[in-house]
Formats: sequence, structure tokens, C-alpha cells
Amino acid sequence: MQRITITIDDFLLARLDDTMKRHAYNSRSEALRDILRAHRSKELLADAHAQCVGTLTIVFEHGVRELAQRLSDAYHAQHALIVSSSRIYLDHDNCLEVIVLRGEVDTIQQFAWSLASQRGVRNSNLHLMPLMEESAPPHEHLHV
Repeated sequence: MQRITITIDDFLLARLDDTMKRHAYNSRSEALRDILRAHRSKELLADAHAQCVGTLTIVFEHGVRELAQRLSDAYHAQHALIVSSSRIYLDHDNCLEVIVLRGEVDTIQQFAWSLASQRGVRNSNLHLMPLMEESAPPHEHLHV
């Protein structure tokens, strides 16, 4: 790890200190590292072909005609993207499903949109995180 010195105006320093306190960082360095990681993640996810992992959470009405079959068909059509899924029965009418995905940004987004647009899906949320290579000596497989 490197130690650096930066010059920052008072306004930005106040914002950094406020962020540090609100998010319970122990130091400015930790806060800045996370800010830079978030910025790098956003840059990486802007590439439609970047590899990422993500969670897709949907809430749907299980009684909507043929919805269960349409969801199942969609999962099978994109089985290579799906790492895992879990369904929770919220009440008599509604289910929450969390699907863990891994693949290219654009492919995962298209899959998420295809589910969100199904009649009977009440809500959906997609959260993506890029797969970033570690700084390690070169070898045959990718670390994330």
C-alpha cells in the first residue's frame, strides 16, 4: 500500500468528513478507497461486455396465469447466467425471488428486463458488481 499526500479544498474535505461519519469509516483513507472503488465499478459496468456478478430480486404474484411457467422458461433459456436462486413466500399471493447471476453486463440486464416486464411481476431490482482482477502475479485463472 502506498501513502500519498493530496491537496483538497475545504468544501470537498467537509463532504469527505461528512461521508466518513455517516458511513462509520475509521479514517479518511478508508472512505477515499471506497469512493474510488465505487467510481471504478461504475466505469467498468459502463462496458456492456464487462464480466459481473449481480442479484436480481423480483416480487411477483404467484397466482397470475402462466407466470410460473414463463419465469421457469426464462430461467432455463438463460441457465448459464444463473448461479443460484431462492424463493420466499411472502403471503398467500406474493413471492419474492432472489437470483444470483454471473455474466456480461448487457446479457444480465436484458435478462432482468425480460423478467421485470412479465405480467404479474410487481417489482424488480437489479444490483450489479463488476468482476475486477486482483493485482497478483499472472497465472492461468482469473481471481475476483
